[in-house]
Amino acid sequence: MGTRAYVLIETVAGRNTDVVSALRQLPHVSRVDVVTGPYDIIGVVEANSLAEVGAVVTTRMQPIPGVARTVTCLVI
Repeated sequence: MGTRAYVLIETVAGRNTDVVSALRQLPHVSRVDVVTGPYDIIGVVEANSLAEVGAVVTTRMQPIPGVARTVTCLVI
């Protein structure tokens, strides 16, 4: 995998467990951690290209029920 990104995720109150379960089943999501602070979950996406990372975030992660907002941080 050539491109990696950390996806900072805010969830709707009470939905962390459901969101974590859904994220762990997605292809290209290599790690999912529940964290403290302004974000609730950090997911690591690893794919062959920036376009593929973007597709995972926009078409697979953001539509998960309970995901309120995402911020994608590319590893450089």
